[in-house]
Amino acid sequence: MGVESDLVAILRERGETVAFCESLTAGLAAASVASVPGASAVLRGGLVTYATEVKAHFLHTSVDRLEEQGVVSADTAVEMAHAACMETGADWGIGLTGVAGPDLQEGKPAGTVYVGLYRRDVVKRGVLIELDEGERNAIRSAAVESALSLLLSTIQEK
Repeated sequence: MGVESDLVAILRERGETVAFCESLTAGLAAASVASVPGASAVLRGGLVTYATEVKAHFLHTSVDRLEEQGVVSADTAVEMAHAACMETGADWGIGLTGVAGPDLQEGKPAGTVYVGLYRRDVVKRGVLIELDEGERNAIRSAAVESALSLLLSTIQEK
């Protein structure tokens, strides 16, 4: 199955859990992890915060502040990852925000994706991933693959 299986295996081995806060992927990352047998031992849940107002609610901030820092930004991705942990009690949080296209958002082109990783004790990381422009669902799938791979490599470094 790929990175999803590897991620579930390493989280199970370590007795750790993960949760998601997703915007452009709209639950696709959580669903891909849930497709792996045994995922129930590691997947705590997920938030789909597609609308800016919903992001603001779960990030305990205002729409104005989010728009000032950029809804599509590393800071917002990290805040989303933090919200995933806080709302679900997970060890690891992943935040995904970006532009699936075809239109620009905040002047950013389709394929601009930020992944936030959060772990209570050590990790707060926002990473820009620039995916080749393409069809929106291809961008969304590539964003999920990139986010799960980033979490897997971060766990393996620890």
